[in-house]
Amino acid sequence: MLPKTLALIDDDREYAEFLSQFLTEQGVKVDLFSDSNDLLAHTEPYRYDFYVVDLSLPGVDGVNLIRVIRLRSAVGILVVSGQLGPDVFTSVMGAGADMYLAKPVQFEQVAMAIKAVQRRAGAASVGNPSWRLDRGGQQLLAPDGARVDLSDLDLAVLECFVNANGETVSREQLRLQLGHGADLNAADSLNATIYRLRRRIEKATPIAVPLQSKSRVGYVFRAPIQPL
Repeated sequence: MLPKTLALIDDDREYAEFLSQFLTEQGVKVDLFSDSNDLLAHTEPYRYDFYVVDLSLPGVDGVNLIRVIRLRSAVGILVVSGQLGPDVFTSVMGAGADMYLAKPVQFEQVAMAIKAVQRRAGAASVGNPSWRLDRGGQQLLAPDGARVDLSDLDLAVLECFVNANGETVSREQLRLQLGHGADLNAADSLNATIYRLRRRIEKATPIAVPLQSKSRVGYVFRAPIQPL
C-alpha cells in the first residue's frame, strides 16, 4: 500500500517531476523539494507519511537530512541516488533510512520499494507497545524500554497528551496546564519546556520522538501514550 502523502527531495528537476507525476497517478499526494533547506523551512516538514531522498542535495546533504527527519518522525525513508559504494550504503542506513535504490531505477521499482517499506513498518507497529507515562515514578517509558526522567512541567505537558488521545493540543491549553497566561513570556516558557522534553527523550532512546508541532496550532503526540 502506498502512503497518502510523500515528500520527494531531489535536485534533478526533470527526474523528480516525472517520478512525482507517476506517484501522483498512483494516488499519492507528492510535495517536491529541490533543496533540502526548502523542506526544512516548510511549515510542517515532518508531517509526511513517507520521504524519498536523494543524497547529492543543495543545502543540508542527504545523509544529514535523513538524520534530522529520523529524529522527528518514524515513517518510511527511501534513498534513491546515483552515489554508489559500501561506505555510502553504510552511512545512509546508519542515518536511519529504510532502503536504498541506486539510479538509474524505474519508477515502478521505486513504487515497489515504497510499498515494501510500508509493509515492514506496518508489521513492526503491530507488536510495538505504546509509550507509557509512569505518574508515580515521574518517568516516560519508551517502547524500547528506555526510561525518561521527567520534571514537574514535563509531567504536566504529557498529561495533556494523554487526555488528548492522539489529537492536537493547542498552545493555549498547554500554557493553562502549566499555569501560565497568554503573554509573550508564557509562550517562550512553553517553547523552552517542549524543547527540553524533546531533548530528554532523544538522549534516552534512539526511537523517533513522536512529539511534533502543528504550525500555528499547538503540539501533538503521534503515538499511543498510556498512563500507569
